[in-house]
Amino acid sequence: MLVNDMRTGVRRLLQRFVVGTLLSAAMAAHAQSSAPALWPTIPFVRGQDLCQYQDAYSRSRSSLMREMSAQVKELVFLGATPEEALVPLVVIDGLISKNRALAAGGPGWDVTLEAAVKSALDQMMREASPRVRKIGFYNPGSLVELLNNLREQRRRGALDSRLLGRVSGVAWGTYSFGSGCRGDILLTVHVELRSGETYSFSGSGLPETAAYMVASRMFTAFQSTRFPSDVLLGNKRLTLVGTPAGPVTHTPTPADGERACASMSARLPTSEEYEQLSLLGDWSGGVSLKHDIWALSAGKVLAPDLRNPSPIRSADEVRGQELHFYCVR
Repeated sequence: MLVNDMRTGVRRLLQRFVVGTLLSAAMAAHAQSSAPALWPTIPFVRGQDLCQYQDAYSRSRSSLMREMSAQVKELVFLGATPEEALVPLVVIDGLISKNRALAAGGPGWDVTLEAAVKSALDQMMREASPRVRKIGFYNPGSLVELLNNLREQRRRGALDSRLLGRVSGVAWGTYSFGSGCRGDILLTVHVELRSGETYSFSGSGLPETAAYMVASRMFTAFQSTRFPSDVLLGNKRLTLVGTPAGPVTHTPTPADGERACASMSARLPTSEEYEQLSLLGDWSGGVSLKHDIWALSAGKVLAPDLRNPSPIRSADEVRGQELHFYCVR
Protein backbone atom coordinates (compact mmCIF):
# COMPACT_ATOMS: atom_id res chain seq x y z
CA MET A 1 0.00 0.00 0.00
CA LEU A 2 2.76 2.43 0.93
CA VAL A 3 4.59 1.72 -2.32
CA ASN A 4 1.43 2.35 -4.36
CA ASP A 5 0.82 5.64 -2.55
CA MET A 6 4.40 6.71 -3.27
CA ARG A 7 4.02 5.80 -6.93
CA THR A 8 0.75 7.75 -7.12
CA GLY A 9 2.39 10.76 -5.47
CA VAL A 10 5.34 10.64 -7.82
CA ARG A 11 3.03 10.43 -10.85
CA ARG A 12 1.08 13.46 -9.63
CA LEU A 13 4.28 15.43 -9.07
CA LEU A 14 5.48 14.52 -12.54
CA GLN A 15 2.14 15.50 -14.06
CA ARG A 16 2.24 18.85 -12.28
CA PHE A 17 5.82 19.39 -13.37
CA VAL A 18 5.06 18.56 -17.01
CA VAL A 19 1.90 20.69 -17.05
CA GLY A 20 3.71 23.58 -15.38
CA THR A 21 6.62 23.29 -17.80
CA LEU A 22 4.29 23.23 -20.81
CA LEU A 23 2.36 26.23 -19.53
CA SER A 24 5.57 28.15 -18.88
CA ALA A 25 6.87 27.27 -22.34
CA ALA A 26 3.58 28.27 -23.93
CA MET A 27 3.55 31.58 -22.08
CA ALA A 28 7.16 32.24 -23.01
CA ALA A 29 6.48 31.36 -26.65
CA HIS A 30 3.43 33.62 -26.68
CA ALA A 31 5.39 36.47 -25.13
CA GLN A 32 8.19 35.97 -27.60
CA SER A 33 5.86 35.78 -30.57
CA SER A 34 3.88 38.85 -29.51
CA ALA A 35 6.98 40.91 -28.74
CA PRO A 36 8.09 43.08 -31.67
CA ALA A 37 11.18 41.64 -33.31
CA LEU A 38 13.05 42.89 -36.35
CA TRP A 39 15.06 40.81 -38.80
CA PRO A 40 18.50 40.21 -37.21
CA THR A 41 20.57 42.08 -39.80
CA ILE A 42 20.34 45.69 -40.96
CA PRO A 43 21.49 45.91 -44.58
CA PHE A 44 22.98 49.27 -45.52
CA VAL A 45 23.11 50.84 -48.98
CA ARG A 46 25.74 53.46 -49.69
CA GLY A 47 24.46 56.71 -51.14
CA GLN A 48 26.19 59.46 -53.09
CA ASP A 49 29.46 60.73 -51.59
CA LEU A 50 28.49 64.29 -50.63
CA CYS A 51 32.11 65.14 -49.83
CA GLN A 52 33.13 64.37 -53.40
CA TYR A 53 30.07 66.16 -54.75
CA GLN A 54 30.79 69.32 -52.77
CA ASP A 55 34.47 69.19 -53.68
CA ALA A 56 33.55 69.06 -57.36
CA TYR A 57 30.68 71.54 -57.47
CA SER A 58 31.06 73.95 -54.54
CA ARG A 59 33.39 76.13 -56.63
CA SER A 60 33.05 77.25 -60.21
CA ARG A 61 35.37 76.07 -62.95
CA SER A 62 36.93 79.54 -63.22
CA SER A 63 37.74 79.66 -59.49
CA LEU A 64 39.36 76.22 -59.68
CA MET A 65 41.44 77.36 -62.66
CA ARG A 66 42.52 80.48 -60.78
CA GLU A 67 43.53 78.37 -57.76
CA MET A 68 45.49 75.93 -59.92
CA SER A 69 47.17 78.82 -61.83
CA ALA A 70 48.24 80.43 -58.54
CA GLN A 71 49.83 77.17 -57.39
CA VAL A 72 51.66 76.74 -60.70
CA LYS A 73 52.93 80.37 -60.59
CA GLU A 74 54.25 79.80 -57.06
CA LEU A 75 56.16 76.70 -58.13
CA VAL A 76 57.55 78.48 -61.22
CA PHE A 77 58.64 81.34 -58.98
CA LEU A 78 60.58 78.78 -56.92
CA GLY A 79 62.45 77.64 -60.06
CA ALA A 80 60.32 74.93 -61.66
CA THR A 81 59.31 74.95 -65.29
CA PRO A 82 55.55 75.07 -66.03
CA GLU A 83 55.63 71.38 -67.04
CA GLU A 84 57.49 70.41 -63.84
CA ALA A 85 55.11 72.49 -61.72
CA LEU A 86 52.10 70.48 -62.90
CA VAL A 87 53.57 67.11 -61.94
CA PRO A 88 53.46 67.42 -58.09
CA LEU A 89 49.97 68.96 -58.24
CA VAL A 90 48.64 66.01 -60.26
CA VAL A 91 50.42 63.49 -57.99
CA ILE A 92 49.10 65.08 -54.79
CA ASP A 93 45.56 65.24 -56.16
CA GLY A 94 45.79 61.57 -57.13
CA LEU A 95 47.04 60.58 -53.68
CA ILE A 96 44.16 62.39 -52.00
CA SER A 97 41.63 60.60 -54.21
CA LYS A 98 43.35 57.24 -53.62
CA ASN A 99 43.37 57.65 -49.83
CA ARG A 100 39.67 58.58 -49.79
CA ALA A 101 38.83 55.58 -51.97
CA LEU A 102 40.78 53.24 -49.67
CA ALA A 103 39.11 54.64 -46.54
CA ALA A 104 35.57 54.45 -47.92
CA GLY A 105 35.77 51.41 -50.18
CA GLY A 106 35.68 47.70 -49.59
CA PRO A 107 33.31 45.54 -47.52
CA GLY A 108 32.60 46.07 -43.84
CA TRP A 109 30.81 49.40 -43.59
CA ASP A 110 27.42 47.74 -43.26
CA VAL A 111 28.72 45.49 -40.47
CA THR A 112 30.32 48.42 -38.66
CA LEU A 113 27.22 50.60 -38.79
CA GLU A 114 24.89 47.75 -37.84
CA ALA A 115 27.04 46.84 -34.84
CA ALA A 116 27.24 50.48 -33.71
CA VAL A 117 23.46 50.99 -33.91
CA LYS A 118 22.68 47.72 -32.09
CA SER A 119 25.30 48.36 -29.42
CA ALA A 120 23.98 51.85 -28.66
CA LEU A 121 20.38 50.61 -28.61
CA ASP A 122 21.28 47.77 -26.23
CA GLN A 123 23.13 50.18 -23.95
CA MET A 124 20.07 52.42 -23.73
CA MET A 125 17.88 49.42 -22.90
CA ARG A 126 20.19 48.36 -20.07
CA GLU A 127 20.35 51.87 -18.64
CA ALA A 128 16.59 52.45 -18.82
CA SER A 129 15.67 48.88 -17.73
CA PRO A 130 12.09 49.01 -19.09
CA ARG A 131 9.66 46.37 -17.88
CA VAL A 132 9.08 45.30 -21.49
CA ARG A 133 11.43 45.74 -24.40
CA LYS A 134 9.38 47.06 -27.28
CA ILE A 135 12.01 46.67 -29.96
CA GLY A 136 14.54 43.95 -30.56
CA PHE A 137 16.12 41.76 -33.20
CA TYR A 138 14.99 38.20 -33.81
CA ASN A 139 17.74 35.60 -34.10
CA PRO A 140 16.43 32.67 -36.19
CA GLY A 141 19.45 30.42 -35.69
CA SER A 142 21.02 28.52 -32.85
CA LEU A 143 24.21 29.49 -31.02
CA VAL A 144 26.08 26.86 -33.03
CA GLU A 145 24.95 28.47 -36.29
CA LEU A 146 25.88 31.89 -34.94
CA LEU A 147 29.39 30.72 -34.05
CA ASN A 148 29.80 29.07 -37.47
CA ASN A 149 28.70 32.28 -39.18
CA LEU A 150 31.17 34.31 -37.14
CA ARG A 151 33.98 31.88 -37.92
CA GLU A 152 33.21 32.01 -41.62
CA GLN A 153 32.60 35.79 -41.49
CA ARG A 154 29.05 35.49 -42.73
CA ARG A 155 26.12 37.69 -41.78
CA ARG A 156 23.50 36.31 -39.42
CA GLY A 157 20.00 35.46 -40.53
CA ALA A 158 20.28 34.22 -44.09
CA LEU A 159 17.06 35.10 -45.88
CA ASP A 160 14.55 32.27 -45.51
CA SER A 161 10.89 32.74 -46.37
CA ARG A 162 9.91 30.25 -43.66
CA LEU A 163 11.41 32.50 -41.01
CA LEU A 164 9.89 35.75 -42.23
CA GLY A 165 6.59 34.90 -40.56
CA ARG A 166 8.28 35.07 -37.15
CA VAL A 167 9.43 38.67 -37.45
CA SER A 168 7.30 41.76 -37.07
CA GLY A 169 9.40 44.03 -39.25
CA VAL A 170 12.65 44.73 -41.03
CA ALA A 171 15.19 47.51 -40.76
CA TRP A 172 17.47 48.77 -43.51
CA GLY A 173 19.64 51.81 -43.84
CA THR A 174 21.50 54.21 -46.09
CA TYR A 175 24.69 56.13 -45.49
CA SER A 176 26.79 58.65 -47.33
CA PHE A 177 29.87 60.66 -46.50
CA GLY A 178 29.18 64.19 -45.35
CA SER A 179 29.81 67.34 -47.30
CA GLY A 180 32.35 68.66 -44.79
CA CYS A 181 34.97 66.10 -45.94
CA ARG A 182 36.04 65.53 -42.31
CA GLY A 183 34.99 61.90 -41.94
CA ASP A 184 31.35 62.65 -41.08
CA ILE A 185 28.57 60.48 -42.41
CA LEU A 186 24.85 60.93 -42.91
CA LEU A 187 23.11 57.81 -41.58
CA THR A 188 19.44 56.87 -41.93
CA VAL A 189 17.73 53.70 -40.72
CA HIS A 190 14.26 52.82 -42.00
CA VAL A 191 11.97 50.42 -40.11
CA GLU A 192 8.99 48.84 -41.81
CA LEU A 193 6.60 46.79 -39.68
CA ARG A 194 4.27 44.04 -40.80
CA SER A 195 1.37 46.23 -39.63
CA GLY A 196 2.25 48.76 -42.33
CA GLU A 197 3.82 51.35 -40.01
CA THR A 198 7.05 52.91 -41.24
CA TYR A 199 9.71 54.89 -39.37
CA SER A 200 12.87 56.70 -40.42
CA PHE A 201 15.65 57.76 -38.07
CA SER A 202 18.60 59.94 -39.10
CA GLY A 203 21.88 60.98 -37.54
CA SER A 204 25.04 62.73 -38.68
CA GLY A 205 28.62 63.12 -37.50
CA LEU A 206 31.41 60.62 -37.01
CA PRO A 207 30.14 57.06 -37.58
CA GLU A 208 29.78 56.22 -33.89
CA THR A 209 28.05 59.55 -33.20
CA ALA A 210 25.62 59.12 -36.09
CA ALA A 211 24.85 55.54 -35.01
CA TYR A 212 24.18 56.67 -31.44
CA MET A 213 21.81 59.39 -32.65
CA VAL A 214 19.90 56.88 -34.77
CA ALA A 215 19.70 54.37 -31.89
CA SER A 216 18.50 57.08 -29.49
CA ARG A 217 15.69 58.09 -31.82
CA MET A 218 14.71 54.46 -32.37
CA PHE A 219 14.64 53.87 -28.61
CA THR A 220 12.48 56.94 -27.99
CA ALA A 221 10.05 56.13 -30.81
CA PHE A 222 9.44 52.53 -29.77
CA GLN A 223 9.90 52.59 -25.98
CA SER A 224 7.93 55.74 -25.22
CA THR A 225 4.52 55.20 -23.68
CA ARG A 226 1.90 54.82 -26.38
CA PHE A 227 -1.63 55.81 -25.62
CA PRO A 228 -3.86 54.12 -24.69
CA SER A 229 -1.60 52.45 -22.12
CA ASP A 230 -3.00 49.98 -19.58
CA VAL A 231 -1.18 49.84 -16.25
CA LEU A 232 -1.80 48.09 -12.93
CA LEU A 233 -1.45 50.32 -9.87
CA GLY A 234 -1.80 48.02 -6.87
CA ASN A 235 -5.11 46.23 -7.38
CA LYS A 236 -6.46 48.92 -9.70
CA ARG A 237 -6.19 48.85 -13.48
CA LEU A 238 -5.84 52.25 -15.10
CA THR A 239 -5.91 53.23 -18.77
CA LEU A 240 -3.97 56.27 -19.92
CA VAL A 241 -6.02 57.62 -22.80
CA GLY A 242 -4.08 60.80 -23.58
CA THR A 243 -5.89 63.98 -24.57
CA PRO A 244 -8.04 65.11 -27.52
CA ALA A 245 -4.95 66.87 -28.92
CA GLY A 246 -2.42 64.08 -28.40
CA PRO A 247 -0.75 62.01 -25.68
CA VAL A 248 0.25 64.83 -23.29
CA THR A 249 -0.59 68.47 -23.92
CA HIS A 250 -1.20 71.83 -22.21
CA THR A 251 -4.31 73.39 -20.77
CA PRO A 252 -4.92 77.04 -19.76
CA THR A 253 -6.68 76.03 -16.54
CA PRO A 254 -7.40 72.81 -14.63
CA ALA A 255 -11.10 73.25 -15.45
CA ASP A 256 -10.33 73.23 -19.18
CA GLY A 257 -8.35 70.02 -18.68
CA GLU A 258 -11.28 68.46 -16.82
CA ARG A 259 -13.65 69.34 -19.65
CA ALA A 260 -11.23 67.93 -22.23
CA CYS A 261 -11.04 64.64 -20.34
CA ALA A 262 -14.83 64.51 -19.88
CA SER A 263 -15.23 64.78 -23.66
CA MET A 264 -13.31 61.48 -23.88
CA SER A 265 -15.35 59.86 -21.08
CA ALA A 266 -12.25 60.10 -18.90
CA ARG A 267 -10.90 62.22 -16.04
CA LEU A 268 -7.73 63.93 -14.82
CA PRO A 269 -5.41 61.72 -12.76
CA THR A 270 -5.22 62.24 -9.01
CA SER A 271 -1.97 63.47 -7.51
CA GLU A 272 -1.21 59.91 -6.29
CA GLU A 273 -1.81 58.52 -9.78
CA TYR A 274 0.44 61.16 -11.33
CA GLU A 275 3.19 60.20 -8.87
CA GLN A 276 2.79 56.44 -9.34
CA LEU A 277 2.72 56.71 -13.12
CA SER A 278 5.83 58.87 -12.97
CA LEU A 279 7.61 56.06 -11.09
CA LEU A 280 6.87 53.77 -14.03
CA GLY A 281 8.52 56.34 -16.30
CA ASP A 282 8.23 57.07 -19.98
CA TRP A 283 9.70 53.68 -20.99
CA SER A 284 7.42 51.33 -19.02
CA GLY A 285 3.91 52.58 -19.75
CA GLY A 286 3.86 55.66 -17.50
CA VAL A 287 4.58 59.38 -17.88
CA SER A 288 7.44 61.14 -16.08
CA LEU A 289 6.51 64.29 -14.18
CA LYS A 290 9.87 65.94 -14.92
CA HIS A 291 9.77 69.55 -13.67
CA ASP A 292 6.39 70.36 -15.23
CA ILE A 293 3.16 71.55 -13.58
CA TRP A 294 0.23 69.11 -13.88
CA ALA A 295 -3.48 69.87 -13.82
CA LEU A 296 -5.67 68.37 -11.08
CA SER A 297 -9.41 68.53 -10.50
CA ALA A 298 -11.09 71.22 -8.40
CA GLY A 299 -8.78 73.98 -9.68
CA LYS A 300 -5.63 72.44 -8.19
CA VAL A 301 -2.28 71.60 -9.74
CA LEU A 302 0.59 69.25 -8.93
CA ALA A 303 3.96 71.01 -8.76
CA PRO A 304 6.65 68.32 -8.22
CA ASP A 305 9.37 70.91 -7.48
CA LEU A 306 7.31 72.67 -4.79
CA ARG A 307 7.01 69.99 -2.11
CA ASN A 308 7.19 72.21 0.95
CA PRO A 309 4.68 72.12 2.51
CA SER A 310 2.84 70.24 -0.30
CA PRO A 311 3.20 69.79 -4.07
CA ILE A 312 -0.57 70.26 -4.43
CA ARG A 313 -1.17 73.95 -5.04
CA SER A 314 -3.87 76.24 -6.31
CA ALA A 315 -3.63 77.28 -9.95
CA ASP A 316 -3.08 80.89 -8.86
CA GLU A 317 0.22 79.95 -7.18
CA VAL A 318 1.73 78.89 -10.53
CA ARG A 319 0.04 81.50 -12.69
CA GLY A 320 1.83 82.07 -15.99
CA GLN A 321 3.33 78.59 -16.15
CA GLU A 322 2.17 75.96 -18.62
CA LEU A 323 -0.13 73.32 -17.18
CA HIS A 324 0.39 69.80 -18.53
CA PHE A 325 -2.20 67.05 -18.42
CA TYR A 326 -3.39 63.74 -19.79
CA CYS A 327 -6.55 61.79 -19.11
CA VAL A 328 -7.16 58.42 -17.51
CA ARG A 329 -10.09 56.06 -17.35
